[in-house]
Amino acid sequence: MRLFNVSVVVIAAMILTAACIREEALNAEADIIECQLDPALLNRNPVIENDRVVLMLRKGTDLTSLAPVFTLTPGATIEPASGTPLDFTSPRYYTVTSQDKEWKKVYKVEATTSALSTFKYSLEHVRMSSDGKYHVFYEVDENGSHLFDWATANAGYSLTGAGAEYTDFPTRQDLDGYIGKCARLETLRTGALAEKLNKPLAAGNLFLGQFVTLNALKDPLSATKFGVPFDHVPGRFRGYFRYTAGDVFYRLDKSAPGRLSPVEGRTDKFALYAVFYEATDEKPSLDGNNTLDINNPQILATAEVTDTHPTDRWKEFDIPFVFRPGKTVDPVKLSNGDYNLAIVCASSADGASFEGAPGSVLMVDELVIEFNED
Repeated sequence: MRLFNVSVVVIAAMILTAACIREEALNAEADIIECQLDPALLNRNPVIENDRVVLMLRKGTDLTSLAPVFTLTPGATIEPASGTPLDFTSPRYYTVTSQDKEWKKVYKVEATTSALSTFKYSLEHVRMSSDGKYHVFYEVDENGSHLFDWATANAGYSLTGAGAEYTDFPTRQDLDGYIGKCARLETLRTGALAEKLNKPLAAGNLFLGQFVTLNALKDPLSATKFGVPFDHVPGRFRGYFRYTAGDVFYRLDKSAPGRLSPVEGRTDKFALYAVFYEATDEKPSLDGNNTLDINNPQILATAEVTDTHPTDRWKEFDIPFVFRPGKTVDPVKLSNGDYNLAIVCASSADGASFEGAPGSVLMVDELVIEFNED
């Protein structure tokens, strides 16, 4: 089952006007495309976001002299120079300048040797995206220091031109949480231009991992890289949710007005689950094609909310991770950081097939992963 639609990003390459293309090209000409480091030091491939790079390193790696090598957009330059040994015990900042010298982008580059170090996610913290359009959720430690960003497909929705304010986007923060604030995910129409490309719906989503815009242009479902390193054995997944299903459920119909046809008698449902899996060199992460695939040999255990009925009050869930037959945890792999954990939330479970009800809203709060002591 494909759980939500990230293919809205594809629309960007086809619907931008000449003026927008020019502006985006100038921005793109000051981008970091790839980051390389000695493979013996890496626990995962470096994570590259819009203005941030995270070096995922093996435990015990010396952070005082790392020399990341960056691939940039054509003609761009970077300062400090690519390949310069630097002390990464604290984040470093790199400035990328476009070939015509008109555009600059500052990247925060940080190194970590830790797996996921917090197991309760309050969803209290957001900042605006670098273009000022939508919310980016992040978590902090007990000292208030930044730990990691949650991923969404808001960046893809932004490229459709459908969102003018942060309240127009599928995923945003809401003040009415179970405790304090929460995440609000809503299934939305993508607008007339997207409809012409048979992409009429976008489900709100929130997940642990990375959304890769460049990949989405050629293979949308692979743009969602689900999972982050996790060095404990998960036991239970719990938290709170509220859900309102939209009034009319639609399926994709390329011959219908708006590319959608109503499905009588069908009610939308949400997706809310966690997956514990092994990351391999060939497949370091799960994506939109295989997150709950029963035949995926990488997956060890899942915890999925199956009661997806609408509820206008906050409802608690507390579900065990169920290990698949024959799957056990290798203590050496666990210690080496070879396992990942993904948490995935979506306002329409079949959004990737452009099926869902506009106006469906999933609100989630106080998510917790309980783990078993080794």
